[in-house]
Amino acid sequence: MKYKIIDRYILGKFLKTFCAAIGLIIVIVIVFDISEKLDDFLSRNAPLKLIVFQYYLNFIPSFVNLFSHLFVFISVIFFTSKLAGNTEIIAILGNGISFKRMLVPYLYGAGIIALVIFIFGNFIIPINNTYVKDFERKYIKNKYQNNFRNIHIQIEKGTQLYVESFDSKNNIGYKFTKEIFSDNNNMVQKITSDQITYDSVSEQWRCFNYTCRSINNLSEKFVRVGDTLIDIKAKPIDFNINYTSVETMNFFKLRDFIKQEQERGSHLVVNYKIEHYQRLLNPLAIIIMTVIGVAVSSRKMRGGVGIHLAIGISIAFSFIVFMKITTVFATNGNLSPFLAVLLPQIIYTIAAFVLIKKAPK
Repeated sequence: MKYKIIDRYILGKFLKTFCAAIGLIIVIVIVFDISEKLDDFLSRNAPLKLIVFQYYLNFIPSFVNLFSHLFVFISVIFFTSKLAGNTEIIAILGNGISFKRMLVPYLYGAGIIALVIFIFGNFIIPINNTYVKDFERKYIKNKYQNNFRNIHIQIEKGTQLYVESFDSKNNIGYKFTKEIFSDNNNMVQKITSDQITYDSVSEQWRCFNYTCRSINNLSEKFVRVGDTLIDIKAKPIDFNINYTSVETMNFFKLRDFIKQEQERGSHLVVNYKIEHYQRLLNPLAIIIMTVIGVAVSSRKMRGGVGIHLAIGISIAFSFIVFMKITTVFATNGNLSPFLAVLLPQIIYTIAAFVLIKKAPK
């Protein structure tokens, strides 16, 4: 009976504090965001109904998902340090409840939030992002990047396309190259063009300063034309995949999209994999941060909540910085995307076990 009372008490405090913290920061963020975008809303006559229900209502879940582990951690630190300051933790432990057993309602709360964040991140937020991006296109200036650089595409086995840059607004590619290889990886044809422009009528590409080099064993054929139409078996959308479009894909669509991009040889596959693994593994960070938060704040200290919050926020931000560092190593180095997402969680899980061992029993 005493376990149920303590469980309900701690779980209720946990969830209420988390909701209050998230609610407060959302209000602050929305106020600042409105002040920043007010000129865009007024100049483009954005309807109030769409601002509230299409933009901000769909923006809120994405924000909660992005900072959930941070605010879970702050919430745990805040209310647990208050329990410690009021000697409630001493009373709980003195009543025959072990420290590990006291962790159970914390883990229940963290598990509930982690499950909600997993469902939101993989299935609900992608739908919300569709509405947010549509609103941004219509009513907010310069939200979409329309120039992509150093794009590599494998449209089929042995056929690769490259453009140095692509203007998605006008469907123009610069410094275009198409290479065709035989089964034994020997180049059989290479097409280059200073500029390609999509012709929507013929559904072909107009090439300027077109050159074609065909290789057949020891013989070569070279053709140069100032202006010609060719079919490169690709559409403009193949060149202008915006990373923000990935944010509108649910778990299954993103998984299939990554397979497709791997086959095409896209240079952004690492970014897509990081997004995929973050959606899968980041909910675990909520549980890890919860355990660390309890271990840090369960000891009564001089300075109370302030000292606990200072220590806790330092740990939380070090975790966020570490995640960013491993992501950079994955995108710009040879670190596996899966390991880039998992490594910070492994290290801070070890830290959580160490801190729990040193926590007051």
